[in-house]
Amino acid sequence: MGDLTDSLTPSSANSRQVPIREDCWSEDATSTLIDAWGRRFLDLNRGNLRQKDWQDVADSVNSLHGLTKKTHRTDIQCKNRIDTVKKKYKTERARVAASHGSFVSSWPFYARLDELIGPTVSMKKPSSPPMALPLPFRKTPPPAVAATPAVVAVSQKRTAAAVDDGYFRRNYSAIAAAAAAAALTEEEEDDEEEEEERVSDDEEAEGEGMSRLARAIKRFGEVYERVEAEKVRLMVELEKQRMQFAKDLEVQRMHMFMETQVQLERIKRGKKSNPSDI
Repeated sequence: MGDLTDSLTPSSANSRQVPIREDCWSEDATSTLIDAWGRRFLDLNRGNLRQKDWQDVADSVNSLHGLTKKTHRTDIQCKNRIDTVKKKYKTERARVAASHGSFVSSWPFYARLDELIGPTVSMKKPSSPPMALPLPFRKTPPPAVAATPAVVAVSQKRTAAAVDDGYFRRNYSAIAAAAAAAALTEEEEDDEEEEEERVSDDEEAEGEGMSRLARAIKRFGEVYERVEAEKVRLMVELEKQRMQFAKDLEVQRMHMFMETQVQLERIKRGKKSNPSDI
């Protein structure tokens, strides 16, 4: 809780200097984020923001504060920052409620968060506090004849004080019970909203993962198709080369055979011409 408070409140001059993280939000960037998120939140009738809405919020923040790589924010970082701001607001609101009005929050974003998600707007079904119990009518018995006026006055004052004290205690208990019920309802509704946001984010992440998987399968199919086409082309080329080689080999074989036949014929003719010459 201390880290959360330190990350949201401006550091004082006497505080120890801490290293700035790359995802550290400045007060101006947080103010711009709350403005962009608040407008989208109200446009959706205080409903949950979708992935496209968070991207629009991130674009609004980056247009003013995302001039460098370290200050550029994504939609996930904006959503996490809003969740942190909501938790800080709940902490400040609990402190204000526990002080019964004596504590005033110095957090600069408390008033704006109170207008957006405060108890006056967060309850879907505002519950009216239980009505105070009516003061029971008690008929004061007539004073005794022997009682003096002073004794009667003191007795009446004690009776009225006792009745007022019991009435105050009953009303205080009823109001305290109503406040506790309202606080419990707010906590439950906040938890339900956070759960709905987590479910919607999970569904969006699952849908995005399925689309990525489909694109990867499509690219794999295209690559496989190109590989198979290249394989078929190489097989055809090799078959053409094999047929050309077989054809050339057959031509050479026939040429050698014909030359052999010619040589044999010459030898036969030479043998037949030699005896006549003798």
